[in-house]
Amino acid sequence: MQFPLCKRSAGSFLAVLFCFAIAHGEEAKPRSDLFEKTRLVYEDDFDGELNLDFWEVRQATTWKVEDGILKGSESSKAFQAKKIAADDKGHAGFKPVIWLKQVPENFVCEMRVRWGAEQHNSRFPIFDVGHHIHTIHLGKTLTSLTILKDKEKLKVEKPLMPLNEWADVTIALKKGVMHFTVNGEQHVFESDLIDMTGHSQIDFKGINFGTCDIDYVKVWEGL
Repeated sequence: MQFPLCKRSAGSFLAVLFCFAIAHGEEAKPRSDLFEKTRLVYEDDFDGELNLDFWEVRQATTWKVEDGILKGSESSKAFQAKKIAADDKGHAGFKPVIWLKQVPENFVCEMRVRWGAEQHNSRFPIFDVGHHIHTIHLGKTLTSLTILKDKEKLKVEKPLMPLNEWADVTIALKKGVMHFTVNGEQHVFESDLIDMTGHSQIDFKGINFGTCDIDYVKVWEGL
C-alpha cells in the first residue's frame, strides 16, 4: 500500500496511523459546509484507461487519457458530415461532450478543469448538473445557472472560468441549494427548484471546435 503525502519513518507509529487514515479517506474531507459527513464515491486522476462505469462519451466526440489528463475534443469530420446530412447539427459533436455518471442525489464534486477555445463567440462551456436540469453557463462576461431549461435563471455578474486556464472547481448540491466554487471563490445559488432527485450525472460540454481537459475528479455523497 502506498501512503500519499507521508514519509514513513521507522518507529513513527503516529505517522503511520495518520498515513493509514489518509489512504482510507478519513482525512480527505471535501470543502463544503452543506453536509456534516460525506462518503467518497469515486476519484480518478487518470493514470490508466477511462473508467466507463463512471464516464460516458457522447456525440462520438474524441476523449483520451494522456499524461494523466482526460482530454476531449470534437468528433471526426465523417461523423459531423453524417449528422449534418441527417439535419442533426445539434448532435454532430462539434464540441467535446462527456457525462460523469453515478453522481449521488446529494453530493460534492471536486475537479480541476480547463476549457480550451480560441474565443467564446456566441458559445460558452457548460456544466449540466443533471441532464438539462441545472445548467451552469460559463459565459465571457457573466456566469449563470439555468434551472429546468427556462424555469428560473440565477446570475453572477462576472465570468468565473476564463478560457484556456486551469481552474479548481467544486460543485456541492442538496435540495434547494447549490454551491459553485472556482479557485476558492464560492457562489451560492438557492431555489426551490434545485433538486437532483432522479438524476445522477454531470455533463461536461465545451465550445464548438474547442477542447476540455480534466486533471482529476472526486465525488462524495453528502450524508
